[in-house]
Amino acid sequence: MKAVIQRVTEASVRVEGAVVGAIGQGMLVLLGVEKGDDASAADWLAEKITNLRIFEDTAGKMNLSLHDIGGELLVVSQFTLAGNCAKGRRPSFDAAAPPDEANRLYGYFVERTRSMGVPVATGVFRADMQVGLTNDGPVTFILESPRN
Repeated sequence: MKAVIQRVTEASVRVEGAVVGAIGQGMLVLLGVEKGDDASAADWLAEKITNLRIFEDTAGKMNLSLHDIGGELLVVSQFTLAGNCAKGRRPSFDAAAPPDEANRLYGYFVERTRSMGVPVATGVFRADMQVGLTNDGPVTFILESPRN
């Protein structure tokens, strides 16, 4: 699994003009599921993201996690993270998990983060979404779960 994580002061996602998910301070997670990913990959990523210390403490150092600040997550599925642009001019999505499997693992990841006590909003799987955010910093990280 791959994730692009952005520290935000607010973020939202719209489908057909209607807001379907919104958060205040926390993280926007763009989540891509690849062939071969499984629940252990989602568990690893959920644990890593919810405990990643990317929020500033009173000394201005990145020393606080999502739990520490009482932050929220907005999780948006993004199969294009599995895209390979190495050859030609059109990305290849051969590494992307089939939609049914990707949706299952996306849902599993969302439930896993919720079970850790984090408020989670989501987009709509396979929908045409518009994502808005205010990146705080800006602070952006790319995470990839270990391969089994």
